Amino acid sequence: RPAAADDEALTHLLAVRLCWEALLADASLPLADWRSGWAGLAGRREALRRGQLVDWILQSALEFGHQRQVVAGLRSAAAAAQRQAAAKLLPAVRPAVQAVFCIDVRSEVFRRALETVAGPAVHTRGFAGFFGLPIAYTPLGGASARPQLPGLLSPALQVSDAAPPGDAATPAGSQSLGQVLAARRRALGWSALWHDFRHTPASIFSFVESIGLGYGGKLLMDSLRTARGSAPPQAAGRDPAVGPRFQPGDLDADAAASMAHGILTAIGLVDGFAPLVLLVGHGSQTTNNPHAAGLDCGACGGQTGEVNARVLSDLLNRAGIRRALAEKGIQVPDSTRFVAALHNTTTDEVQLFDTADTAPAALGMAGSARNNALAQMQGWLVEAGAEARAERAGALGLNGHGDAPQLATAMRQRANDWSQVRPEWGLVDNAMLIVAPRARSRGVHLQGRSFLHDYDWQADPDSSVLTLIMTAPMVVTNWINLQYHASALDNRRYGSGDKVLHNVVGHGVGVFEGNGGDLRIGLPMQSLHDGQQWRHTPLRLSVLIEAPRQKIEAVMAQQTVVRQLVGNGWLHLLRTEAPSAKSQGAEAAPGLVVERWLPAGSRWDPVDSAGLPAGD
Repeated sequence: RPAAADDEALTHLLAVRLCWEALLADASLPLADWRSGWAGLAGRREALRRGQLVDWILQSALEFGHQRQVVAGLRSAAAAAQRQAAAKLLPAVRPAVQAVFCIDVRSEVFRRALETVAGPAVHTRGFAGFFGLPIAYTPLGGASARPQLPGLLSPALQVSDAAPPGDAATPAGSQSLGQVLAARRRALGWSALWHDFRHTPASIFSFVESIGLGYGGKLLMDSLRTARGSAPPQAAGRDPAVGPRFQPGDLDADAAASMAHGILTAIGLVDGFAPLVLLVGHGSQTTNNPHAAGLDCGACGGQTGEVNARVLSDLLNRAGIRRALAEKGIQVPDSTRFVAALHNTTTDEVQLFDTADTAPAALGMAGSARNNALAQMQGWLVEAGAEARAERAGALGLNGHGDAPQLATAMRQRANDWSQVRPEWGLVDNAMLIVAPRARSRGVHLQGRSFLHDYDWQADPDSSVLTLIMTAPMVVTNWINLQYHASALDNRRYGSGDKVLHNVVGHGVGVFEGNGGDLRIGLPMQSLHDGQQWRHTPLRLSVLIEAPRQKIEAVMAQQTVVRQLVGNGWLHLLRTEAPSAKSQGAEAAPGLVVERWLPAGSRWDPVDSAGLPAGD
């Protein structure tokens, strides 16, 4: 179905629901009683509101408590930065690496670790993990495309696997593109036949009776070899030199440059480019997990971010695109190379892709720096992974695994263990979206609970980037937050119950809990509870934006969905504004200004030093 075509499915669904309503009314409740019940709805709703008043006060207090912690950390970081600036302790140096991560809360832990081990040599940024590419991806040999972007958007462009531009064949020792394609098609063909044999009603019982015992050996080997290689599953038959790219004719240089210009502008990366710029997607490595898509990148449609990172890095490394970008006002130095990477959120290991043209000699650097650039970056990623694993070990019950190599092995075992119901905690305990320059939160321990999206309002005069953030990432993070919130508060209705009892039905359309019943929705209990205590605290999302009042209010006035989210209390909206040089004057520098929007009075209320809104 074309993306812009009308879909009558919703009308049909409403007709079915209406028929059920009529049947129920006729069978169990006289129409007069039904009318009477609806007539008293307002009174019962008011009684319910009064009965829930104490609950809502406690809910808000819990949310304000988390806001207090974050605001205190941001104020402390801002004060420290002001003291360093006053003492001229912050040297203005060009970073060796700029790394753009997805805003996912799991990236916050790894970013903080990377900044700790590399210091000022690495600057990290946060942006939606699909990197602004409106694409659908057709794997090599595949027959259908899969969207690689948020559900709010529709793909406008297609990408597929290919060798690097200008290469007639893959590097020496690799297969040709034709050989890889043939192998991939054979693998997909056999996989489809095997899947049908295992799952079609006509053969499913004969399959179990004839071949079921043969899986005993495989089950045993899978149980014993759980520490094997660590990487999210990739397409079968893929050659390292063959990756997702735009094909010649997909879009011309000017259109590609316009798209790249918009993406770099939204990221806030328009000048001061480092020699190496990492575009880091993320994906989860799990085994025997029907809910695996919930651990991958939501911005990439429940896929890993590998495709988007590789496509954008390939695009930005092309000389023709860079020349067209320069004409549009963004000058990318010849010495800068973009590198695609994938952060494995289960094991906190990072895999680099397509590094042939990012070898040190291609970077235009001299001496030892030229020889060590890529190796140094990889060393930092390894160290950061060890730091991140050490931080997450306690939540996974792995504190007793001695040194770093033992801990890494234990996490690989969890990733490859077919019986493991909690390979990682995903986005559990998410609570806040911070939309501000990384300098505002750098060094603040946010406990892996905050989505981090870079934004500089001074580089956004028409508020187009702010509008995009508040209508897309803010909406999607609210969806994620509400999914965890509802699944934790009422798992029977809004979650999916016990993961151990799940049966996948309808070729992966959903799960039953046990042998029947209705399709289960939301998250399983094992994604929220460790068997002894809850791992998710059900807080409404708090969104903290660094921007002037009028810019935020203008977006709320123009965008209905934003106005509804904020006005109806689905999330908390806060703003901050860094003290300017003029406001500081000769007196002591004021603290970070933080305010919270009060929908009832349509006004901003200052947050006091304790982090609570004055007057609440």
